[in-house]
Amino acid sequence: MKRIVIEGPGKNALGTDLMVRLREEVAAGAGEGLLFVGSGDAFSAGLDLKEVASLDLDGMDRFLRRLQDLLLELYLYPGPTVACVNGHAIAGGCLVALVCDHRVGARNPRARIGLNEVALGLRFPPVLLQIAAARVTRVEEVVLGSKLHDPESALRLGLLDELADDAAALERAEQVLKYLESLPREAYAAAKRDLRARHAAMDHEANRAFLEEVLPVWTSDELKARILKMLQR
Repeated sequence: MKRIVIEGPGKNALGTDLMVRLREEVAAGAGEGLLFVGSGDAFSAGLDLKEVASLDLDGMDRFLRRLQDLLLELYLYPGPTVACVNGHAIAGGCLVALVCDHRVGARNPRARIGLNEVALGLRFPPVLLQIAAARVTRVEEVVLGSKLHDPESALRLGLLDELADDAAALERAEQVLKYLESLPREAYAAAKRDLRARHAAMDHEANRAFLEEVLPVWTSDELKARILKMLQR
């Protein structure tokens, strides 16, 4: 079992440095069970908005491709993966939890979990929307509603698989991962691949067209102003 701590700026925001490190740690896992947990009192509150606001078109293209690569590699990782959602898991941070095989949430009523991209005026990359549709029971309510939910609501919507008391969440996540690791390794990897390959299949031409269409939105003055307003709260 390998524990990977999500530790980044603020509430573990996903920036370039953190995404590179997470990809390296996933690759180094070599099929071993992986347990993801956030540093401090958050899992990950989403993308590093300061970095996002600083990027030009080329930089944003690299940033979004790096995010897609991280999520796809984790989704298709052959060994078992468990997320201990110990606090906020928002937007990109929520997606990191969703691509794990099992999600244990802490009951902390102050935690907020969800996919709020639509509320920010942003579009999902098609392949990530396909994965969300496969992993979230009430995906349309989650994606189109674009709200942030407390853990009890997140469980009801299918964003989490189970809840545990705050102090017990990490131990429960470890128990689940130990069980999954006890299963025949090759059979687990094969079943996971067969279940997920269809959802993770990327139409590269469509993805290129998507990026060309959305990059101007992601780098627009309007979005940057919205981000700066959020950061000033």
